[in-house]
This record gives sequence, structure tokens and C-alpha cells, in this order.
Amino acid sequence: MGDKRILQRARRYLLPTERAMGSETHEYMPELCHQLQTGQINRRDFLRHACLLGASVGAAYSMAGILTGQRPISEALAATPKSGGALRVSMRVQEMTDPGNFDWAEKSNVARFIVEHLTRTRADNVTVPYLAKSWEASDDLKTWVFNLNENVTWSNGDKFTSADVAHTVNRWIDPANGSSNLGLFDAMVEKGADGKKRGIANAVEIVDDHTIKFNLKQAALAMPENFYNYPTAITHRGFGTDYKADLSANPIGTGPFKLADFSIGEKAILKKERDWWAGDFYLDEIQYFDHGEDTNAWVAALASQQVDMIYSVPNNALETVKRLPFVDLHEAVTAQTAVMRFRITEKPFDNPKVRQAIAACMDHKQILDIAYKGLGQPAENHHVAPIHPDYEKLTPLKRDIAKAKQLLKEAGHGDGITVEIANGDTEGPWMTDACAVFKKQCEPAGITVNINKMPSSQYWEVWDKAPWGYTAWTHRPLGTMVLSLGYRSGVPWNESAYANPAFDKALDDAEATVDVNERKKKLGVAEKLLQDDAVIPQPFWRSVFKATNKKVKGFKAHPTRYHQFQDVWLDS
Repeated sequence: MGDKRILQRARRYLLPTERAMGSETHEYMPELCHQLQTGQINRRDFLRHACLLGASVGAAYSMAGILTGQRPISEALAATPKSGGALRVSMRVQEMTDPGNFDWAEKSNVARFIVEHLTRTRADNVTVPYLAKSWEASDDLKTWVFNLNENVTWSNGDKFTSADVAHTVNRWIDPANGSSNLGLFDAMVEKGADGKKRGIANAVEIVDDHTIKFNLKQAALAMPENFYNYPTAITHRGFGTDYKADLSANPIGTGPFKLADFSIGEKAILKKERDWWAGDFYLDEIQYFDHGEDTNAWVAALASQQVDMIYSVPNNALETVKRLPFVDLHEAVTAQTAVMRFRITEKPFDNPKVRQAIAACMDHKQILDIAYKGLGQPAENHHVAPIHPDYEKLTPLKRDIAKAKQLLKEAGHGDGITVEIANGDTEGPWMTDACAVFKKQCEPAGITVNINKMPSSQYWEVWDKAPWGYTAWTHRPLGTMVLSLGYRSGVPWNESAYANPAFDKALDDAEATVDVNERKKKLGVAEKLLQDDAVIPQPFWRSVFKATNKKVKGFKAHPTRYHQFQDVWLDS
């Protein structure tokens, strides 16, 4: 079949299928089909963009199969799932008050089976419907309509409606609540007369009980993906008004599980109390046990079969876990990282030449090889990873001691400089190892780096205040997402105090662009600005590992370490 006929067949399939579901096909969809069919984009990027633009998952996979001649990958389970049983997991059990203010994936993992999200980003980075059964975007990407499932109820008996979504989103974009989502949903936010960011008027519009519209000040492609960040679970319309904004005290949710027992630092026991509106959920219980910050205790709990899964396998314990005959090891290539970020308002890091001199000393691959056993990829000092679909490759960075010395001299430190980096090993001892390697790399330039090693809990008290700190960041499916959360001017999680209007504009331009390749080029502008301003010397991207007992079936490792257990079952 000729190229033109294949493309026509895909379009003929798409239009009636989507319209039968009550959706309108976005005007860019034919061009997206053409780009896949001619090899301008890959299958993963096609699936992701088609689903973002409102195509159903089935239609997107069928189109991809027609255009590439490849049959859809079967997700059928190798064996018949069994219902029942309790999955035991070793993971930190932290406070669980307001989901909109969650700052750790672990908190959301416990909450995920109580309160749920409008969308779900799968382990393959494709975002699919969840509480929202479908969505449509206007051709200019400034208006998004989400159609909600009608068969969902809250655990207190109330019906799930648009009022719940409106209440939740309006809480996020109210600066009084301090949610990091204020940066993520910048297209619904403006700067007030007091200089603080707040939601724009009519950003959230209730159309009817099961239809909600988002009116944006600028185009934004990633709205469906943004709704599956760990602080974006939808809470009841009474949350924070009719009753206290504390999920652990008021665990009202749309999910099938109830919070049966909860103790910070000890355990969180979830028990299935009702049928799940979305289909089968095989497990009867999910039991989280906190074995402390000592990662050796996690591995010991797995080895002694006290638990069936551990949240993360430390890189220094991989060989030990591999030798356990009853354990499966799961690797996820991710955008998990840690950045040696400067707070650019604090001396001496308010001088860009000092920052640039320190950054010029970094040999990224050497730090990766020594500190993390090479289990990842070197980074490029701009927090966008090669696995991000909007990543634009820049000219590779090279260690340059002569350049570092010259920059220090120009900054008034010709005789050298002593600086201190704060680190709490919040993701493991490899963080201290990385600091130690970089300390050695800086010495030839006359830069003395002192490492202020502190307990992880103490580091999180100063992570956004220390003049120089080593901060871990989790995976997000898009480069634009993490840049919006961490580096936009004035957003809650901007730990570096970076405020560059040119960067903000470049990020806006990238978020507003549908064309995959053009989007990469525009994000490349933001990448280069962040890199040139030397805000975050960033050694590497790291692979993460999970381990499960072999009796755990149907599990897929998510790059953000989210627990998606709807397909998990136990083979006793």
C-alpha cells in the first residue's frame, strides 16, 4: 500500500472513531499522522501526542499500527490473575495532609488508592484517561474541556462531579495554599499587583456536572500530563472548607481503598472497602511499612521476606538483591536526578562568573562512573533529560580548568575561592560520593569545596535556603514540567531564586507548540539559557531499581516510582 493510501486509511479510522465517542479531532492530528508515517517522529512520541490531543488510547494505537505496519503490543497477562491477598511494601510513611502540597512521591503512593487523578501517565510515558474519560483541546490549545466519568462516587456516598475538580484546582492556584502546582499550571496563573502569582479570572469553568473547562491565558499542550503529577490528586469539594484539609484524618476518596491504620514513620494499611469504578482491582490490602532511612534495612526486609516489594533498591545493594533467588529486579530508565544548585541571590553565587567557573570544573561522566557505578547518563546542567520527548541536544559540555581559572580571575578571585555545598544524602550515600568527586575536580582551578554533610531531615529544612545545595529531583514525563516547577520566576519550588524573563518566555513558547520537532527547538532555547547562566551544575541522570518477590505479578516499574497496582496480583 502506498504512503498516501496508508495515511488516508489512518485518517479515515480516526475521524469516525473519535466522533462516535463524542470527541472532535484536533486539527493537528493529520499532520501528526504524517510525521509518524514519514519517520519525522517515533511511535512513542506519536502515541503520547495523539492521546494528549484527545484521541482515545485504542484509536491512537490502531493508527500507529496502520501507519508503521506494526501490530499493537499486546498487554495480555501471561497467567490468569487471582483476586485477594495483601501486598507488603517497604517505603517511608510520611505525613499525609494536603495532597496539593505533597512534596514526596511516597506520600502520593499511599494516597493514590484513596484519592485519584483526572489522568494517568503509564510506565511507557503515555497519558490516558482516568477520572476524566476524555478531553478535547481547542485548536489554539488555550481551551481544554475534560469530560468526567459519570459512574464515580466518593467513599462518603457523594457523587463525583465537576464541582470537586473545580474546588481542587482553584485551591492549587491560590497562592495562600502554597501548592507547587502554581508553577505547573502557569497558563492559568498571573502576577497580581502585589507581585505574587495567583489564578486568572475564570480559569476554571463548570459546564455541567460532568464537564469542566479550563480557560488559559496562553497555549499549553501538556494539560493532561500535568494532571498526573504527585500533588494533583482530586479531593472532595468539602476538603479544606467543610472539613479540615488533612487526608489522613478525613480519607474521603474515589478509590476502592480505605485507610485502615496510619502511623507516621511506622505503617500505612490500606484495605479495599468497595468495588472499583474503573474495573477489577485484585489486591485486598496494600500494606506499607517504614523501615527508616537505612537502606540496608529495606533490603534486609526483602531478603527475610517480611515484605514483597521495596520502594527503591540502593545502587550499592544491587548485587546483593540480584543474588536473592526469589526476587525480580526491575529497572526504570528515568529523569531522576540531583542538582548542585546555586541560590543565585546569595554571595558569592550572585556573581555569574563564579557559578560558571565552578560549573566548568565538572566532568559529568567521571562523577557518574564513580558515585553511581555508571548506572545512568551524564547530564548537561539544564535539567532536561534525553528521555524527555521535548529534549533538544546541545553542544556537549567539556571540563575546562583554564576557563574556570580565567572566570575566577575576572570575578575577583584570582587567588582562589572557598565555597560550601550542603548535602543530606536524601536519596542515598551516592550523593556524598558525587560531592567528593566534584570537590577533587574543582581543586586544580583553585576552588576549595567544603561538604556540609547533614541528616536528610535537616537538609529538607534548608533545601531552598542554603547558598549552595545538592537537591534530588524526581522524574517528570516532560522537560517543560520540571522547568516550570523548578525554574520559572517566583514559583514555590524555585530553590535557586532564578528569575530570567527570557527563560520564562522560552518555556512559554515551548509549552504552546504542538509540532514535536519545533517544540524541541524552542525548549532548547530555555535549556541553553539555564546552562549558560550556570544555575545548576548537574552531574547525571540515574536509573532507578525496584525489587519484588516473584509471587508479585503484573507489576511495571514506573519512572517516577509511582505505585500503579491496578494490574498487580499475588501468586501464592
